[in-house]
Amino acid sequence: MRLSEQEFTQLKTGKRPNMKPPKESEIQSAIREYLRWHGWFVVKIHQSLGSVKGIADLYALKNGRSAWIEVKTPKGRLSEHQELFREDVVNHGGVYMVARSVDDVKNLEVVKC
Repeated sequence: MRLSEQEFTQLKTGKRPNMKPPKESEIQSAIREYLRWHGWFVVKIHQSLGSVKGIADLYALKNGRSAWIEVKTPKGRLSEHQELFREDVVNHGGVYMVARSVDDVKNLEVVKC
């Protein structure tokens, strides 16, 4: 799904006049678009039979640095399996983040992996 510049700006800022809060899928699309525009290779992880329970929604890679990104709405919470996946990633020296908007992933440029 491609976003218009206006839709992207609205999702990025969280300002959607007279509209419902953004859906998780809309936030995820905006984050993917933002990261791709900034040179990241981004993979959407599809949960399926045999997948690791709680695996993050997105995997991003740039210049040898990588990050696992779980996308949530402003009120969304991690499930027990997502908490365990986060612990596994961090315990193995990886970068894991919960992103609720594009603003949350802007600091990936400075994260040392």
